[in-house]
Amino acid sequence: MSHPYKLKPACVLTRLTEADEASESYCAGFELSEWRCDGLADNLMEWITDYALKSDELRNSNHTNNYVRLKQAATRVYISENYKRRGEVGEIAAHAICRTYFDTIPIAARVNYLSASNDPVKAFDLVHVRYVNDGDIELWLGEAKFFKTRSSAISDAITSIESHITAGFLKNEKLLLGPQVSDDIPHSAKIKELLASETSLDDLFSNAVFPVLIAANSGATKKNTEPCEKYKTGVAKEMATLWETLKASGLTKKIKVRLIYVPLGDKDKLNTAFDNRLKALQQ
Repeated sequence: MSHPYKLKPACVLTRLTEADEASESYCAGFELSEWRCDGLADNLMEWITDYALKSDELRNSNHTNNYVRLKQAATRVYISENYKRRGEVGEIAAHAICRTYFDTIPIAARVNYLSASNDPVKAFDLVHVRYVNDGDIELWLGEAKFFKTRSSAISDAITSIESHITAGFLKNEKLLLGPQVSDDIPHSAKIKELLASETSLDDLFSNAVFPVLIAANSGATKKNTEPCEKYKTGVAKEMATLWETLKASGLTKKIKVRLIYVPLGDKDKLNTAFDNRLKALQQ
């Protein structure tokens, strides 16, 4: 039986800068000389089932129940009137980018990190596996920050990562994640072994990548009307500043960090556009 993550939606976030081992940027592009806000909001909605549903639910999805599955996913993303303070837009963007450009597979759907009251608990925003070479795996344990300002986003990301790589936190995460690994994804036994309580955290760190997505307002995006060289240069400078802040924190010497920068034209506008689409499905 093939695993349910072989199929995935298209992603409108295209790679803007050259691929790099440490950092790269992705942009929704422009439409009619404006940053493509609505196009990105629409695409994020296309990704919510892949993001929020469990593997067995995805496997049992077809043309007879697509609408039901979409409404299930919409309900699980969040039910809140205070959407302006939520970060799921960043989490879904991180999910889509990692799935599209790095061929990762979720170990556990994000829904398993939500409490009964639908409030996010302290946990990684993304828990995926990536297959490299023949049978080798990488655990991708990600943070996603969806802020107005880049400085606030990277500062918050550093604080989150520092709290998430402590021995106590990681041991609890292993206990939580291990039983959730589905048997139908490739090398599930190897993933479970890596997450077993008997396995040293050193082995986890040696096989882990920590993607950090920063989705925030960009001066370069606001000043341009197309993805020209001037725009790419401006985004590259903003991304370089984020990377230098990460390096200054000392985290890049402790763990393998990959910075993913998504420059936004208007964070609030995107948040509202996404929330309107989500609420329409929740009625």
